[in-house]
Amino acid sequence: MDLVTLADRPDLEQGMWELETSWPPFMVEGPMSTLFDVLVARFPEYQVLLVEGDAEGGDRVVGRGHAVPFAWDGDPDSLPPGGWDAILAAALGDAEEGLAPTAASALEIVLDPRYQGKGLSSLVATALRDNVARLGLSDLVVPLRPNHKHLEPRVPLAEYVRRVRPDGLPHDPWLRVHVRLGAEIVRVCPASMAIAGSLAQWREWTGLPFDRSGEVEVPEALTPVHVSVEHDHAVYVEPNVWLRHRLA
Repeated sequence: MDLVTLADRPDLEQGMWELETSWPPFMVEGPMSTLFDVLVARFPEYQVLLVEGDAEGGDRVVGRGHAVPFAWDGDPDSLPPGGWDAILAAALGDAEEGLAPTAASALEIVLDPRYQGKGLSSLVATALRDNVARLGLSDLVVPLRPNHKHLEPRVPLAEYVRRVRPDGLPHDPWLRVHVRLGAEIVRVCPASMAIAGSLAQWREWTGLPFDRSGEVEVPEALTPVHVSVEHDHAVYVEPNVWLRHRLA
């Protein structure tokens, strides 16, 4: 296997996007998600690809890690409560204004399902961090989605994040990967991603009836979805956890 950037290997762009993800359908319906492809194309040097060669000499993308640069003052308190959505907007806005980036934010790490559970997510996370350092920036921040939080959607994320194992490492596996790599847990970003839709849309995305008002637990969602039958809409607000990898 080899690690390259999309800038190094633009010929792998199609294979990068063809990589199967494990995101539930509703997670790609947020209004800011349309910026994701735009920013990946704009900053190919920040996109890391895990590539496997085959016997015929061809290369196949089996993992990818995405990040975008932005201008940050280095103050943890200034990391936005809007998390993932806010960083997409900030990265695009800073680029349009010509502001010099000082940090980068990771957005996503995806592995081919056949390669999951082999420690490769840590490899790609390390590659993202090292690549950002190589590009001369001082920090890699992450609005992280704890990967076991969906099992306890009614537990506040701040309470979930405080859980640690006897060895002092976080209870959540994905948080644990980053902490082992030297990341600092900064705080919860309570409104990292907002996804709203009609009840018909949510039924299509989830297969659930959405026939009563109130909080509805949706598989893979980190918190319950707020439903209003009277107003024919449902809104999901996902919290994430801000992490900081100091690179300087």
